[in-house]
Amino acid sequence: MAHWTTLDTPHGQVEAWHALPSGTPRGGLVVIQEIFGVNAHVREVAEDFAAQGYEVLAPAFFDLVEKDLQLPYDNGGVERGLELVGEVGVDKALDVVAAAATVLAPAGKVGTVGYCWGGTIALLSAIRLGLPSVSYYGARNTRFLDETPRAPVMFHFGERDRSIPPEAVQQHRDKLPQMQTFVYPADHAFNRSVGHNYEPDSARLARERSLGFFAEHLR
Repeated sequence: MAHWTTLDTPHGQVEAWHALPSGTPRGGLVVIQEIFGVNAHVREVAEDFAAQGYEVLAPAFFDLVEKDLQLPYDNGGVERGLELVGEVGVDKALDVVAAAATVLAPAGKVGTVGYCWGGTIALLSAIRLGLPSVSYYGARNTRFLDETPRAPVMFHFGERDRSIPPEAVQQHRDKLPQMQTFVYPADHAFNRSVGHNYEPDSARLARERSLGFFAEHLR
């Protein structure tokens, strides 16, 4: 079961896609969007994690700037998405994650999973909020790697991702050697089931590893 709900944050209300498991939750997950908004793909991701037993919230971070916004996967969508994540900023985004985590707390221990821009917000959720997190292809991660995470993080990258060169991936291994960093024969956004970058085998393996991570750290 999934539906839109309203989430109160320190910066005003945002909508969030709320996906519920069929039985007692095994924990809570905040799904953190790419730069295109909480579109059908993000909702699908949230519902998949709910099917695995987690209560999930996918906040519409762009509601802090403009309500009900879902962007197309084209150059205009990328340009507008980059503008919006700049306007939202890191601190407000983390406040939204914290608000969602508070709502999910009755489900048990809470973690995050994020993609692209959301991958970096997921990393910061582990660093600054202490939430176990999985970060998919966060191109902005490197600027935060000198901060010490308060919770475990797992990283997923594509070896053909030009926005995250091998030396950037290596920085994750060098500066956070206690965390798991995986690289796949794939490009950026390999988990997104729509679009030409989708790599189903890589997406499947990353999903399995992510579910194992949450099974361990949200017990």
